Formats: sequence, structure tokens, C-alpha cells
Amino acid sequence: MSANKQILFGFHAVTVRLKTSAGSISEIHIDATRRDQRMRQFVERAREAGVKLIDSDDERLAKLCGNSRHQGVVARVSALVQHHSLDDVLDDVDSAGATPLVLVLDGVTDPHNLGACLRVADGAGAHAVVAPKDHAVGLNATVAKVASGAAETVPYLMVTNLARTLNELKEREIWVIGTSDQAEKSIYDLDLKGPIAIVLGAEGEGMRALTAKTCDELVRIPMQGAVESLNVSVAAGVCLYEALRQRR
Repeated sequence: MSANKQILFGFHAVTVRLKTSAGSISEIHIDATRRDQRMRQFVERAREAGVKLIDSDDERLAKLCGNSRHQGVVARVSALVQHHSLDDVLDDVDSAGATPLVLVLDGVTDPHNLGACLRVADGAGAHAVVAPKDHAVGLNATVAKVASGAAETVPYLMVTNLARTLNELKEREIWVIGTSDQAEKSIYDLDLKGPIAIVLGAEGEGMRALTAKTCDELVRIPMQGAVESLNVSVAAGVCLYEALRQRR
């Protein structure tokens, strides 16, 4: 498949693309044996948008997307052009009079975790998710499926040098807060109402040393039970929603 063509699968991911950019969908393959209300409503929406529908079967759909969890819906789409840089996003935030809230992921390589982080970021109102190009997973069909549409709505920006990007955030007077199991302060000890970027490390390994050193402050998420840490997407939810709670 060419670089500007992608596969989306699952009701949420394809429905969001229908809402946001139906013209970028070249065709949607659907399970012809599925006649339940959810599928009927989806088909009606797709037809109203003028998108080409192709009857298919489970085997063909699974082959198209490389996944058996397609829910009977697989779309061929054109890649959406990302016109914005992090500076553009933050300039738009400033113009809107909003307070920046950025999620930074250092080394998240599992597409399911990235998708879940994007979904959390969308729900909490984060303005962007930032990751390094060399230590992260890119957007793919699995990420989009897990993100349930958030891969279309939250800017996911991959940068060449993460430490430099964090310093650029600090130059914009955005407070860079890293998470670490060894930190003395808890996330609940901080005032998160101002401009902030929350940095989470990779699954199991945590942040790289240079990333941690570049943060303004390190905090921990209190753990009361036997496990030592949370999944990165759960940790993102805890931190972003604490910021949202304080801001409300």
C-alpha cells in the first residue's frame, strides 16, 4: 500500500473519519452477514456521506487489516496531512486563550498503549501528544482502532530530539513534569492549573536519563498495593485527569 494510503478498522475509528473527513475515504468494506442495528446505522451514515461500500466477509476483512477485531468494518483511506508543528499547536492554544496541556511519551512502543494514551488525551482535553521519532510507535491501524477516533482529533507529533523539545516547551513557560517511581512528591501535591507538559516513560523502563534530567520536576503516582507501577495509558489518565479536575 502506498505511503499516503492507510487502513482504518472498527466502528469508532471509521465513524470519526466519516465525521471529520469523509472525502478521504476511498471505500469501506463491511461484513455482509452483519445486519444488527449498529451496522445498519453505520451503513446509513456512510451512504449519506457518499462513500463507496463493498460487501465482504470476515476472512477478507481480517486479511485487509491484519486483525480479527475489525468489528465488520474496514476502510481504505488517504492519510490526513499533518500541517501543524508543536509550535503551531501551541500558538493556536495561545490565540484561543487556553492553558496548554501536553502529554509527552518517552519510548512508548506498543500500539495498544499509544492508542489508549491518545484516547485519554482526547478525553482530558490535552492539546497534543509528543513522542521521539526514534523511540516510539507511529500511527497505524491498531493505534487508530484502540484510540476510538482520538488518533484523528489529537495531534500526535513525533520530534527528532525530545530533550530539545522539552527545553523549547520550558522557553514557552510550560512547566515540564516527569513521572518517576522514585520521586518524593506525589502528582496530587502539585498545582497543575498552569501551562504544563506531563512526561511519561516507556513500559517497564521509565523515562530515559536525559529526559528525566530535562524535566522541571519529577513526581510519583501513589501506589497502595503490591504492584510497583501502572500501565502507561492508565498513568496518563491519572495525571491528565488530575490536571483537568484542578482546572475545573
